[in-house]
Amino acid sequence: MSYPPDPNNPYGQQPPQGYGAPQQPGYGYPQQAPGYGYPQQQPAPGYGTVPQQGYGYPQQPGYPGGYPNAGMVANFYAGWGSRVVARIIDQFTIFLIPGIVLGIGYSKMISATVGAAQAGYIDANGEYVAGTVNASDAGSGTVFFLIGGLLQLAAVAFYTYLQGVKGQSLGQRAVNIRLVREADGQPVGWGMAFVRQLCHVLDGFCCLGYLWPLWDAKKQTFADKIMSTVVVKSQ
Repeated sequence: MSYPPDPNNPYGQQPPQGYGAPQQPGYGYPQQAPGYGYPQQQPAPGYGTVPQQGYGYPQQPGYPGGYPNAGMVANFYAGWGSRVVARIIDQFTIFLIPGIVLGIGYSKMISATVGAAQAGYIDANGEYVAGTVNASDAGSGTVFFLIGGLLQLAAVAFYTYLQGVKGQSLGQRAVNIRLVREADGQPVGWGMAFVRQLCHVLDGFCCLGYLWPLWDAKKQTFADKIMSTVVVKSQ
């Protein structure tokens, strides 16, 4: 019996047989779309892969490898000399005018007090009579003292803002150092920077805390250790 020719095989050819033979349309198993099998997965990051930007600690300016961890090298921290120079620059910029105004107020108040003492005398009964205080010097001294105090508070607030929010005061920027949190290398914020300024009271006892960075491994003052902050090089 004859059959009509197969429209898909008009010449009557037999499909290839055997293992590994290519499958033609219409014969055997249906054709699979490219990528037969399980969907291809992107390789997960693992050993030997290069982490993408943003992986791990945030990248810090001047440190291509990111913020160092506990194994950071010694020259990563700012030296004692750089910190002293930065403080001197800040004193002659941020704190100069408040210091001058306060000095004028102190001098006028002392002048009024000393003048009154010098004007004192012993009366006929042998009793000491204090002299009259110079009202002009006393009044102007008080005014200068109050204005200087307000300017000093404003200077401290501005200095704390630069260190806590921007990471660098004017002096620190000049010598390329910055104040950061020890944990992640980020700015400490205004609040922590202000508390750190208060903690400098401990550094002031015999100046021991201010000298401590000379031999400390992380070059920290007592205030730095309390607040877990470090001063590092910017580049």
